[in-house]
Amino acid sequence: MKLFKQVKTGVIALVLTVMPSITQAQITNDITEGEALKVLLAAKKNAEVQNVLVNIAVVDAGANLKAFIRMDDSFLGSIDVAIKKAKTARYFNMDTGKLGELTQPGGIIYNIEHSNGGLMTFPGGVPIKNKVGKIIGAIGVSGGTIDQDRAIAMVGAAAVVE
Repeated sequence: MKLFKQVKTGVIALVLTVMPSITQAQITNDITEGEALKVLLAAKKNAEVQNVLVNIAVVDAGANLKAFIRMDDSFLGSIDVAIKKAKTARYFNMDTGKLGELTQPGGIIYNIEHSNGGLMTFPGGVPIKNKVGKIIGAIGVSGGTIDQDRAIAMVGAAAVVE
């Protein structure tokens, strides 16, 4: 019993020693807060120029929400759609519109949109790459037509490398 307590104490001490470096670790190819905001604001500016009210979501390399904005008077239902478009683009590292082509009846991944808690397989979600071409996150836009959503997302994604 005494040996067990010593081992337990040693393990706890080891965990507490290592813990600060673990909690501060970040994926090296993850989008930064500044980059996420740059993407978000570039997309928002483009939506304003087009006079389109949208919701814009930016996720990090782990598909976790990093930045979000709901433009005034944009559709409430588009909040979830924008987030899912961003996550879907990151999960599969591709434009959600291109993924949608593969999910049609008879397609090679028909019905995949029912996985991962629900995917969005129509245009408006785009991976975000850094200056060396590594995927660091994704953007999802919803509220306009699918062509408008995709165009706005492309502008946002390009903002990181500009």
